[in-house]
Amino acid sequence: MVLKLYGFPTSTCTLRVAVVLKEKNVPFEYHNVDLTKGEHKAPGFVVHQPFGQVPYIDDDGLILYESRAIARYIAAKYASQGTQLIPTDPTAHALFEQAASIETSNFDPFASGLAWELKFTTWFGGKTDEARAKSLHTQLAAKLDAYEVILGKQKYLAGNQVTLADLFHLPYGSVILDIGIDEFSSRPNVKRWWGDITSREAWVAVKDGIA
Repeated sequence: MVLKLYGFPTSTCTLRVAVVLKEKNVPFEYHNVDLTKGEHKAPGFVVHQPFGQVPYIDDDGLILYESRAIARYIAAKYASQGTQLIPTDPTAHALFEQAASIETSNFDPFASGLAWELKFTTWFGGKTDEARAKSLHTQLAAKLDAYEVILGKQKYLAGNQVTLADLFHLPYGSVILDIGIDEFSSRPNVKRWWGDITSREAWVAVKDGIA
């Protein structure tokens, strides 16, 4: 049975799963959930995803949600094909988990916060909190100063091989660039890393939306 991905074509979390499926060469069947029509809050959806959020997958009866958890599952189940995205060596795995925590704690809150304040809030008829946006921008810049140090010593966040930790940055990093916030190009090591991961075939295939 082909894995089914339920999501919205330009949703950041849906794209986070899609790029991993592409990296692992996993065929999948995409099912569109129209957020603009509230389909993610419909009874038939929340029975599978109780928070009413996208995405979730159905892999031969296994229902799984939360994009990072899905990505880890795909990388583990299909470990023998495509790009190895989770190291198996204990030391390398620990460094991967460290890098994954960096993304969750030191990048996502600020990048996603900026995306919501400067883009998604207005989509839903809200008003941007300019003070919060400025604070988030300042904090993101400080975090990326630390990225510059890390990436000055190695090619990727967990070492010299790409992992899920790097790919997890792609959706929100792209959104903040689209809204005019570029904290990547002024930091040479971050710029090199960002250019590397955004040019991967898997990301190029999905970055503009899933068909």
